[in-house]
Amino acid sequence: MNKRKYRLTTALDIDDLLMECTSYAIRLANEKYKFDPPLSIYEVTRWGKQGTRSDAIFEFFNDPEFYKTQPLYEGAKEFVRELSKKTEVFVSTAIPPEFMGIRAKRIIEEFPEIPPDHIYMGSRKDKIHVDILFDDAMHNVLKSPAKYPILMRRPWNQDATGMLAVNTYDEFLKLVDVIAESYNVTTEHYSLNSPSVVVLVGPSGSGKSKIARRVLEQTDRFEKLMSYTTKDPTASEPNDWYNYVSVETFREMCESGEMFQSTMYSGHGYGSRKSDVDAILAKGKHVMTTMDICGAMSLKTNFKNVITIYIQREKKALLSSILRKNSSIQDKVNRIVAIDFEEQNGAICDYVVEFNSYDQAVADICRLLGIKKNK
Repeated sequence: MNKRKYRLTTALDIDDLLMECTSYAIRLANEKYKFDPPLSIYEVTRWGKQGTRSDAIFEFFNDPEFYKTQPLYEGAKEFVRELSKKTEVFVSTAIPPEFMGIRAKRIIEEFPEIPPDHIYMGSRKDKIHVDILFDDAMHNVLKSPAKYPILMRRPWNQDATGMLAVNTYDEFLKLVDVIAESYNVTTEHYSLNSPSVVVLVGPSGSGKSKIARRVLEQTDRFEKLMSYTTKDPTASEPNDWYNYVSVETFREMCESGEMFQSTMYSGHGYGSRKSDVDAILAKGKHVMTTMDICGAMSLKTNFKNVITIYIQREKKALLSSILRKNSSIQDKVNRIVAIDFEEQNGAICDYVVEFNSYDQAVADICRLLGIKKNK
């Protein structure tokens, strides 16, 4: 008798996830008030009124016509259709009671794959028990009892650190696949036959950059991937894994599609270019890089043969390493707060390597990947 495969459950937000909300209200505000320069979505840095001209968007949230005419995001229908093949899909949406009928009608019409009895309305998303929650509101993700709460990156949640987050529907679908695969047994070793990407994942202070550097010293089969960050190199010790760019340049690289992945960590932008990865693989070499879990999932979305290795280190050592960093108090606080979230990410990485010493961690990774030291 075959064992029935476990089917994951997913709860989706609506506003700013499947339907335009903030961006739509901004367009309406610009049309009505003729702002000069036009109001930008980047001016909405957090949810709620900010005491700035961006507060003009809130008047539209009291208009029933707004909810009747909210545009769908491009690809939203296809996303829900594809997700419904992978998981059981629910909706969890916060909306004023007087507009609930409008919202329910829109959901039923636009997303027929979602059964009407799978639609839940109300702001208490901490009461929704599913495997995966997908939302753009950081407070909903932080309070969710879901095993895998996942954040959709938007300008108002860029300070989120350590939690699972994606930038696109495709990244989310790939992450769902990775979560589903995490229930399966993983082999003890990985054979590096064709050019592959190896990414070390772990909290700040886990030693992943130093471990990666030492692995690179063991063999010439790997090449380091240089990434890009907005972090000011004068604020802490420069990291030779990054090219430092301005916030404006980083944003332009993201919007132009030059970056295949970008994420925020401790208030700073980090990203990588697909062309840089392709260039290394074209040489017949393996890519070695360090990223947070969001970057690692983007790699799996964009490339084949990606191996994720989580570096597990005891919390006391993580705290000690973070406190020794030459960075601001706020930076250290953000990194410490992220530890508990990041420790959950080992469950969806391909392998976990326990850190007891650098020599031991490097040896374990080399053994795992079948790396023999250069003679």
